[in-house]
Amino acid sequence: MENFTIIVITAFAALVVGYILRLIYAKLNVKSAEQISERIIKEARLVAETKSKEALLEAKVIVDRERKEFEQEIKERKQSVQSMENRLNQREENLDRKIDAIDKREKDLMGKEKTLYTKEQLVSVKFLEIDKIKEEQRKVLEKISGMTREEAKKTLISEMENEAKQDVAILVQKLEQETRENADRKSKEILSVAIQRVAADHTADITTSTVNIPNDEIKGRIIGREGRNIRAFEQATGVDLIVDDTPEAITISAFDGVRRQIAKIALERLIVDGRIHPARIEEIVEKVKKEVEQHLKEIGEQVAIDAGVPGLNLEIIRLLGKLKYRTSYGQNQLQHTLEVTWLAGAIAGELGLDIMFCKKAGLLHDIGKAVDHEVEGTHHQISADIAKKYGESPKMINAILSHHEGFESPSSPEAFVIAAADAISAARPGARRESVEHYLKRLEKLEKVAKEFDGVLMAYAIQAGREVRILVEPENVDDKQSQILAHDIAKKVEQELEYPGQIKITVIREIRAQEIAK
Repeated sequence: MENFTIIVITAFAALVVGYILRLIYAKLNVKSAEQISERIIKEARLVAETKSKEALLEAKVIVDRERKEFEQEIKERKQSVQSMENRLNQREENLDRKIDAIDKREKDLMGKEKTLYTKEQLVSVKFLEIDKIKEEQRKVLEKISGMTREEAKKTLISEMENEAKQDVAILVQKLEQETRENADRKSKEILSVAIQRVAADHTADITTSTVNIPNDEIKGRIIGREGRNIRAFEQATGVDLIVDDTPEAITISAFDGVRRQIAKIALERLIVDGRIHPARIEEIVEKVKKEVEQHLKEIGEQVAIDAGVPGLNLEIIRLLGKLKYRTSYGQNQLQHTLEVTWLAGAIAGELGLDIMFCKKAGLLHDIGKAVDHEVEGTHHQISADIAKKYGESPKMINAILSHHEGFESPSSPEAFVIAAADAISAARPGARRESVEHYLKRLEKLEKVAKEFDGVLMAYAIQAGREVRILVEPENVDDKQSQILAHDIAKKVEQELEYPGQIKITVIREIRAQEIAK
């Protein structure tokens, strides 16, 4: 029991001692914390004072800089204002000088106006005197001439109109001659460059082909029993087969050159094969048609390559191939088309126009001739319809429609180039052959147009229709009227006739004086 009491007392004493020690330690910590806080506060005050001093210094520097910049800006503005004031003062001085000059001019003009007014009064008086003199002269002239003033005026005007017409005709002819010479010189320079690079072969205008046979016995086999073979052949090919007395030859007649070519190849193969009957004929003809179609495509593709015009529609290419078997006035249409394309491209290059457009228009300008025997309308319109069908531009359509004069007016320089290239290709020597009938009709019409004019006695077409010589009645047509007559006839020929190249109009006025010495 005593031990327990001692332990309790000891423990209590230990607790008291620990508590006292903690109190002492706590007081020591509080005192240390106060010292630390005082030191921190002092340091913070020193930092704050330092920062405030630095901020003040920096603010002073900024204020000084801005003050200097402001003073400099004020100085510059003052200088600008001063300069403006100087300019305004100078303008005011200039205005003052101008006002003084204007005032001086006004005074001078007023003086001149007074002088003119005086002169006008004098002139009006003189005009009155002149009018009186004119009236007296007019009365004297009317009495002498036996005509009134109005009658004399009408006579004079009529004579002046006639003289003016004659002078104008001579002047027009002179100007046309000068213009023609200048145009000829320039056009020859351009065309010589274009034509020297273009040459197309001439082909006779034919509608028949001849197939050679080994012997005349084949003719009977081609005709067949009761003509069944020849009928089957004509029906399959769409041509006329002429089997006559011509030795070792059969003639194929057709306007369509492609059909004629198909018929020729098929007939040659049938003769070589020897089996000639309707079924075999149909088989051979169908096979040849496919081959020819492929051949037309290849020709068209080669034409596009030769012309330098890529990207054409397949149907256009096929139609170009068909032109190989189409002729016009003896000129192969495919060669003509290529010739026009090359000429148009060369001329466009010389003139600085769209070369590719002109080449393409040259290829398409006569494309309708490939199908003109199948479609109604002129080849101009058919060609334009085909071009429109495959998405060509209105400019291209116009170039196609206007490549012959009188159908549609050209709307672009390129359209004129196509018309010129087409005319050159058609009119160059050896390009075309003309039938005798058509040639004679053209000459007759040329002479008829010339004879329709008053005063024409006779008209003769010479030099294959390239010149017309006209004899006039010398009593009714004088020398000056001859110039007018030649001009009028030339214009009417241009309007009413179609012809290659140019036609020279020559008016001849001849007076013969004859006497007999006895």
